[in-house]
Amino acid sequence: MRFRPTQPSGMIGFSTVWFGQFVSLIGSGMSQFALTIWAWQITGRATALALVGFFSFAPTVLLSPIAGALVDRWNRKLVMILSDLAAGLSTIVILTLMLLDRLQIWHLYIAGAFAGAFGSFQFPAYSAAITTMIPKKHYGRANAMVGMAGSASQIVAPILAGAFLVLIGIRGVLLLDIVTFVFAILVLLCVAIPQPEETSHGKKARGSLWSEAGYGFRYVYEHRSFLALLLLIFGANVSLLIGATVLAPMVLARTGSDELVLGTVQMAFGLGGVVGGFLMSLWGGPKRRIFGVYAGLAGLAVLGQGLIGLGQSVVLWATGAFFVTAFLALFNTSSRAIWQVKVPPDVQGRVFAVRRMIGALGAPIAMLAAGPLADRVFEPMMASGSGLARALGRLVGTGPGSGMSVMFLAGASVGLLLALVGLGVSKLRNIERLIPDHDAAEAQQAEPTAESG
Repeated sequence: MRFRPTQPSGMIGFSTVWFGQFVSLIGSGMSQFALTIWAWQITGRATALALVGFFSFAPTVLLSPIAGALVDRWNRKLVMILSDLAAGLSTIVILTLMLLDRLQIWHLYIAGAFAGAFGSFQFPAYSAAITTMIPKKHYGRANAMVGMAGSASQIVAPILAGAFLVLIGIRGVLLLDIVTFVFAILVLLCVAIPQPEETSHGKKARGSLWSEAGYGFRYVYEHRSFLALLLLIFGANVSLLIGATVLAPMVLARTGSDELVLGTVQMAFGLGGVVGGFLMSLWGGPKRRIFGVYAGLAGLAVLGQGLIGLGQSVVLWATGAFFVTAFLALFNTSSRAIWQVKVPPDVQGRVFAVRRMIGALGAPIAMLAAGPLADRVFEPMMASGSGLARALGRLVGTGPGSGMSVMFLAGASVGLLLALVGLGVSKLRNIERLIPDHDAAEAQQAEPTAESG
């Protein structure tokens, strides 16, 4: 009899996949850092860098519903492998063009769009894989580990990229990125990721690709508690990013363009995410996860955005940045666990893709609004010498950047208000009681009734 090694499964299997994805995130972060520097040296224009981000982000949002439907149709392990492979191929093309001395800025737009299109499959597949790999009591810990990996990579990748750029140059950094993608794919090949069994929701969702893509929207609309939670997430993203978008110009304006201070504050964001994710991975979150959502939103608003807005020193800015991402770990971990426990596994790809799409729409809205609000409303208001400006100046100080500090306070106020309003909405507050766990609901439907025998 031929011996066949057992593939890791359960929490060990998930932790193995998590480690592979974490290594891949570091590689992606290093190449992104290196290419950002290259693009700035070539063009000297911030618009070029913004367009790279846009072309990478837009396909992820636009293709999410289709990607979610395909994730539920296909093998989720294969989807994750193909997503990693596509990102690796885009890096290989960029490296090849650079070696041939043919790389131009527009190549980064195409490569980013290609990787972003396949990246739209990664999130729903990864999130849905967690559900089938581990017991639901560990969902909170698993989601915390995913968030912690993202935050840790934000700290580690720029440091490693800076060191490797000196030692092996940008071509060497891109080659390392390719190695990390290969490592992540090999890890996935060695781990068992079970496919979900079909439920009544999966049967109901059958149809054409377009019909299945729209099922995620129908599911959220039919479950109004999920719709309320999604609106809360959308509002939280807008209120948070209105301030976060102007963080760099605010700090630079208030410190005379001190890049060291800005770097310290940005590192504090990553450190808070790591610490918050680590604590959540040990704790797993509150028994009533919706209260973790409320507490996370209120904490990041008051202790995070509020401190950044009131602060006029690197200590307060860094402390606020730390609390933003630490409480964000509580918010995200609790929210994701609710979706994973309640949504049937065989339709999670569709539903999670819609969740990400609608939640992510808050990002471009906030980013487009933040600049004009800073330049045309808040900064001129604080420079006007009006009574309101003098009153707010007692809180945030005066001078360049003070208007953007007020934007952080406004975002904190909106975030706290959203948490309090959400607490008063019964469909949201009682979401875990109103929507049964997917395994309990399916078991109940499977039980024979007196009428059916």
